Amino acid sequence: MAKDGKEMDFRLEAMLGELKGTLGKIGGEQAAEFAQAVYGAPRVFLAGCGRSGLMVRAFAMRCMHMGKTAYVLGDVTTPAIAAGDLLVVASGSGETESLVSHTRKAKKLGAKVAAVTIYPQAAIGRLADCTVWINAPTAKSEQETGVTSIQPMGSLFEQSLLLFLDATIVRMMELAGVSPAEMFQNHANLE
Repeated sequence: MAKDGKEMDFRLEAMLGELKGTLGKIGGEQAAEFAQAVYGAPRVFLAGCGRSGLMVRAFAMRCMHMGKTAYVLGDVTTPAIAAGDLLVVASGSGETESLVSHTRKAKKLGAKVAAVTIYPQAAIGRLADCTVWINAPTAKSEQETGVTSIQPMGSLFEQSLLLFLDATIVRMMELAGVSPAEMFQNHANLE
């Protein structure tokens, strides 16, 4: 390992390049439709498993800072979803069984579904009213497409997901005319 940090610099540079390339492939219409769906929903429910679940939790927090009513599936304070609500599902594979089940149930109850996935043609993407495709390679897709990442497993998808969701918040701030200072008024104060 180099003592001067050049190896780490190279890795970070490569990762940033991967992120830029992946995020640059997200369709503008898909992104705009997604932001409008979240912005216009009376209540937003968020679901994801593993590291994708951590990214949607961060998005739920920012939605709350925006003044949106947002819930993460699985939290004990999450109420029943209803017609007109929005379920946001983040799933790299688009086939995670529990998330497919949540998506089907939400649709049955009249809620809208917005999906963010690597595989828009998978079950969750097919069920969703709005789907955003993040073209990030995973161990599974590398075998299918030959596109690779220097990062392990779904890291590139999860990082891209977080940045895409943060960009969605910036768009929602523009739509609502809300400033960071106004959002900070909703920040936790029992720290």
